[in-house]
Amino acid sequence: MSNSALIKSSIAKKYWMAVTGLFLCLFLVGHLLGNLQLILQSGEEGRRAFNEYAYFMGHNIFIKILSYVTYASIIFHAVDGIMLTIKNKKARPVNYVYNNPSANSSLPSRWMALLGSLILVFIVTHMANFWWKMKISEEIPLHTYKVKIDERLGQSPDIDYYYTHVPSTNPIPKDTAQIEEKGTDLYLKSSNLKLAEGYRDLHTVVMEFFNPNVNDEAMLYVLVYVISMGVLGFHLWHGFASAFQSLGLNHAKYNAIIKKIGQGFAVIVPLLFALIPILIFIK
Repeated sequence: MSNSALIKSSIAKKYWMAVTGLFLCLFLVGHLLGNLQLILQSGEEGRRAFNEYAYFMGHNIFIKILSYVTYASIIFHAVDGIMLTIKNKKARPVNYVYNNPSANSSLPSRWMALLGSLILVFIVTHMANFWWKMKISEEIPLHTYKVKIDERLGQSPDIDYYYTHVPSTNPIPKDTAQIEEKGTDLYLKSSNLKLAEGYRDLHTVVMEFFNPNVNDEAMLYVLVYVISMGVLGFHLWHGFASAFQSLGLNHAKYNAIIKKIGQGFAVIVPLLFALIPILIFIK
């Protein structure tokens, strides 16, 4: 921490590494609470709840600002940690004659750079599979749901309707001859009148991603996700308490409590993340 590669100030460099790390811990909690909706609610209710959550995360200005802060924090935390490790290696290219690292440091602390690099690879892959498709390429279809119509009215018993942002909006049937999708906006083709805004169906994309009946590689993705969460837990095991120490918040009276909280966080949060794709795969 004291030889940060990106920040030269001896005081600022150790603080920023710790602050970005703790901020990312808060991000993990928020992201976990949102993702738990995938398994806590089922059916159309769960689908709507998760897609509404995804919409909120992408449209609320405060959340969007926090997202940019999160991206910057991830980049800084990862790159500075890697560069710091390289710098420390160059400063001591030859190991001591007597080298017993286990006597002075924990295993996670000695592998922080490697663990962080693996987590970074996972984040990039994870964002490519979901965030990129949601925000950039717009490959994720809009949320539609089927409504049973009385056949006596001469209509089909299975009609797709868009789930729109404004609840008071009358249901809009998915009719490609009359309705045009522009991003998440729905327009009437004949007059180019905007009717409403729909939701991206991220819920279905995630569910199918880990569903072996839909995706032949679902088991591989589940394994990669679970292993990545194990790596994250290993990284947090040392990093959580270390951040408090770097900020000067360590005290003999509280160190043991902070360490226990950090270790509990390192187990519970990654474990809950890992359970989500496992339960989707099993169901």
